[in-house]
Amino acid sequence: MKKSIRWLALAALLTVSLLASASQLVRTFDGDDSRTTAEFRVDGPWLLDWRLNGDYDALIALDIALIDAATGRHVGRVLHTKYKGNGVKLFHDGGRYQLRVSSTLARWSIKIEQITAEEAELYTPRKEQQTP
Repeated sequence: MKKSIRWLALAALLTVSLLASASQLVRTFDGDDSRTTAEFRVDGPWLLDWRLNGDYDALIALDIALIDAATGRHVGRVLHTKYKGNGVKLFHDGGRYQLRVSSTLARWSIKIEQITAEEAELYTPRKEQQTP
């Protein structure tokens, strides 16, 4: 009896620790046009997870800029690509933001995910790959 109580307690502890370290979806955006997204609020650290697809390999393009929602000020360029693909970008500073998405002949999707400091430490950026 004591053994099964210990196993139950251990299982509960593991479940709680796994839930505490999981990323949390804050917002998703998708489209096939250019637009400024709705405002979203995140604490640091957080991830921007993007996907790009399209019917015309040589003609697609995607630019994403981060905008401070309170001031409308351009914070910085997040992404510029002319190739189908996907990626993740880590941000350390939280705040109220919007994304200015410029798209040419492309279908795109973006997920904003809140992550823990421990998860951010595990993040390693991949080198930019150029596909001919």
